[in-house]
Amino acid sequence: MRQWFQLIALGVVLVTQSRTGVAAEPVDFAHDVLPILRQHCATCHTNGRYEGELSLDTREAILESEVAIPGKSHESTLLERLSSDDPDVRMPAEAEPLSEEQIAIVARWIDADLPWEEGFTFKEQRYVALLKPRRPEVPTVGPSGEHPIDRFLDAYYSEYNITLPAAIDDAVFLRRVSIDLVGLLPTPDAVFAFVKDHDPQKRQHLVRALLEDREVYTQHWLTFWNDLLRNDYEGTGFIDGGRSQISHWLYQALRDNTPYDQFVRQLISPKPESEGFIKGIVWRGRVNASQVPEVQFAQNVGQVFLGLNLKCASCHDSFIDDWKLTDSYGMAAIISDKPLELHRCDKPTGEMAHAKFLFPELGTIDAAAPREERLAQLADLLTHEDNGRLTRTMVNRLWDRLMGRGLVHPVDSMGSPPWNADLLDYLACFLADHDYDLKQLLAHVATSRAYQSQSAVLEEEPIAGEFVYTGPIARRLTAEQFMDAIWQITGTGPNDPHKAIEQLVSKSKQGPTVRASLVTANLLMRSLGRPNREQVVTTRPDQLTTLEALDLSNGEILAELASQGAANLRKEHPDWDAERMIDHVYRSALSRAPTPPERELCIQLCGSPITDDGLADVLWSVFMLPEFQLIR
Repeated sequence: MRQWFQLIALGVVLVTQSRTGVAAEPVDFAHDVLPILRQHCATCHTNGRYEGELSLDTREAILESEVAIPGKSHESTLLERLSSDDPDVRMPAEAEPLSEEQIAIVARWIDADLPWEEGFTFKEQRYVALLKPRRPEVPTVGPSGEHPIDRFLDAYYSEYNITLPAAIDDAVFLRRVSIDLVGLLPTPDAVFAFVKDHDPQKRQHLVRALLEDREVYTQHWLTFWNDLLRNDYEGTGFIDGGRSQISHWLYQALRDNTPYDQFVRQLISPKPESEGFIKGIVWRGRVNASQVPEVQFAQNVGQVFLGLNLKCASCHDSFIDDWKLTDSYGMAAIISDKPLELHRCDKPTGEMAHAKFLFPELGTIDAAAPREERLAQLADLLTHEDNGRLTRTMVNRLWDRLMGRGLVHPVDSMGSPPWNADLLDYLACFLADHDYDLKQLLAHVATSRAYQSQSAVLEEEPIAGEFVYTGPIARRLTAEQFMDAIWQITGTGPNDPHKAIEQLVSKSKQGPTVRASLVTANLLMRSLGRPNREQVVTTRPDQLTTLEALDLSNGEILAELASQGAANLRKEHPDWDAERMIDHVYRSALSRAPTPPERELCIQLCGSPITDDGLADVLWSVFMLPEFQLIR
């Protein structure tokens, strides 16, 4: 069959020569070849869409694909496919074939060594994310005040002609910052005292006080890091030499506020108590080559610490960015105990992976070194002072967590342009300048007027590149925040945690109530979005699912918590009438008093005197309010 294609291609060349009696003149790429490629080939083989893994973006890409051999059109696969009479072989597929004249032009072009317009590419010019840190100049003081974050945003507002968002009041701020920084609702007494405090620095003092509470801070941020690091208290992978828990190490690292660069180093070049992250899941049975533990390591390190996607490039050269199969396998080879063969689309290639870092401009990995030394070298490169990708990725994750949307969105696409590059780079430098202290970064954001502004409304997801920041975006409570809030209000939290969790917190000053982050997930937490953590999870779903709606509206677990909570509240406050009880519930859940219509409706629900069922209905009604379920 191949010989038949070669004869056809050779015949095309001979026809073009016989028409003139002499060898064909060199083809004009811009006027003759480019229109053919653009009309017949570009849709499927350029600018990110590379069907059959064939890219025609540049001359170099064509040469690398080996579909066209310079000077030898009759030996080129490209001519074979264009000339074939077989509809299953001929290209373009499902379209009119090229004319004899067009095929002859392509043949002449290949025989002329594929001349190409210098600098031309079919690939659209894309944003290229910086690697090294960049220190932008802080703008002059604007209407929001001295805070550097606000100065950057004031300049942004001015550029986009955006009205400065209004500030939130003390009660809303107290609820927002308490949930964000330590995952707990403020008590009614705390709200009352904070609102009555006239100290102009009280918000700054509050932020520092929350972050200084080591236990509540740690128990809250465990959720964030357990998701990122695939750490859970049960589930797939803790068998067959696969992943292992890092719960003890993680708890202590957060409690000690371990600097982020050291935190990363201890995960990548680990001791036994912190090695669970780099150990992948050993799946039962045969799995795709892109899911072996070594390749999982490459994918997870790239995603968590550098905000990039190597999953596509673990099977073939990526269709969505510039990462190659050899990049993913190069990272995988760093941890491999044995030679690692590249598999393309799950088929062995016969080529062995060579250990290398994704950004060689920062340094190299000694492929001949023992595994432990290679991991130590990788830890050095990840935390290198010139690796601005590490700090940008981390500050973007925390901005997303506090403000509802990252400076780069999605947070795992750090090769995409940020909506404010100067602010992103400023925060990345701030983190490095302050010894990689994540608490200082959180405090810096939380004390800005930007964080303390009213929530903006994002009615629909903007088209890529068209997002305009107008203020922080309201966020849903996580499953853990939701459970902690209910346990706080109703007094129904677990006091007898699983034995393994008792061991986890036994060395700390843990209080009598265990937080949701420390317990095995129940069915309600699962439906509310707590993942099983077999994969890295950097953001949880922000849309209500049918399962969540059913569990919230008619689920046994929440109904039982409301029922138990009603009994607990009546037992704790036996002398309260309905009005006082309702006031307490609203202030506990929403940090405000009920409105007159709300109070009247809830009194009707409670009954007079209060009944357990009536109060349970009030609790459930408050838990269903978007105002309760959102961080506003």
